[in-house]
Amino acid sequence: MAPPRWKSCDGRRRRLLLLLCCCLLAFPCHAQQVTNNNISHRSDQGGIHSFVGTYGINYGRIADNLPPPEVVVRLLKLAKIRNVKIYDAEHKVLDAFRGTGLNLVVAIPNEFLKDMAANPAKAMDWLNENVQPYYPSTRIVGITVGNEVLGGADTGLAEALVGAVLNVHDALRMLRLDTKIELSTPHSEGVFANSYPPSACVFKDELMVYLRPLLDFFSKTGAPFYVNAYPFLAYMSDPSHIDINYALFKPNAGIVDPKTGLHYDNMFDAQLDAAYFALEAAGYSGMEVRVAETGWASAGDATEAGANMENAVTYDRNLRKRLFLRKGTPYRPDRVAKAYIFALFNENLKPGPTSERHYGLFKPDGSVSINIGLKGLLPSSAPPHPLLPFKVQHALGSFLVPLTFAIHNLEGWHYHPTPSIVYWGV
Repeated sequence: MAPPRWKSCDGRRRRLLLLLCCCLLAFPCHAQQVTNNNISHRSDQGGIHSFVGTYGINYGRIADNLPPPEVVVRLLKLAKIRNVKIYDAEHKVLDAFRGTGLNLVVAIPNEFLKDMAANPAKAMDWLNENVQPYYPSTRIVGITVGNEVLGGADTGLAEALVGAVLNVHDALRMLRLDTKIELSTPHSEGVFANSYPPSACVFKDELMVYLRPLLDFFSKTGAPFYVNAYPFLAYMSDPSHIDINYALFKPNAGIVDPKTGLHYDNMFDAQLDAAYFALEAAGYSGMEVRVAETGWASAGDATEAGANMENAVTYDRNLRKRLFLRKGTPYRPDRVAKAYIFALFNENLKPGPTSERHYGLFKPDGSVSINIGLKGLLPSSAPPHPLLPFKVQHALGSFLVPLTFAIHNLEGWHYHPTPSIVYWGV
């Protein structure tokens, strides 16, 4: 027997009333979600994912014998290096990185800073020329404004740094990229008054007039403090008092910080913690420290103690192992150490002592120079070949590269019947 119609309608009313109550209850939850999203968005400014994992590399190009950027991309993928930092915004590099998924940090060289500080339009012009046409297909995750500006002899450049950083940030905000691209500036160890023991490290008083506004700004955006940390340079400056095993991550007695009682068995961790202590003393204990450059020269002048291939292999290999542990330092165990190694290639035109031209993990032909277990384009035991030019055809155009690339059967290369022409597989 069918139920009376009024009972059936009453059931429907109850269901409709229940549905209406659920909808009303949903409104305040929705409003709360919007608020939380806004807070999350603001916190994203302090959490731009500019670094995947813990290991990156500096791709310097002060040389006349390097492979084209398209080949460099292939090398980076073979070596499984995803974080790359360059020292300018060369368009050929930006084009080559399109669609690769590799994280790329570009740079505004020091010579642009004074103009950018004086004229905000210069910052916007630079972004419109070097970032807007490429992002996001080229995964530009960061911009460094200058390099090792503070502590140098040019006080005018130091005075311009803060203004340039602020103007670039304002331009990024106008382009709605300020929460997508990290802004930073790398420092040398020269910004510290002292670094031993780590707990005694503080910034130089005379630099605080420039550092204070920078650190205030970066503490608001959430950007890390980037430092170029070289145990090699520290050892070279005082080899009679520094245990080279301590500098190379090899077994040693280490040091104990007399103030904190913390034990350090390698100089890299000690240099990182020194920066953390300096930041804490200045009032920025929550700021992360990342290493913008570190490495060891595989050759040097007679006066450059420790610059040889054996030490370079030991340091770079042990550094990679240490970073892959994904752990922090004795003073900041919860802050995973991250670093860009210097450098991808030996750069034969770099000025200065011999060591400056011998930091590269790879030779210009793509073979391994400092063997730390990375895969190169050529076997490291491959015999040398004359670097005669040949023409490469690519979707982006044609260019000349060394003949060395044409005579090895590499995955991703397609050979034309003419021996001098090779096609890059896309």
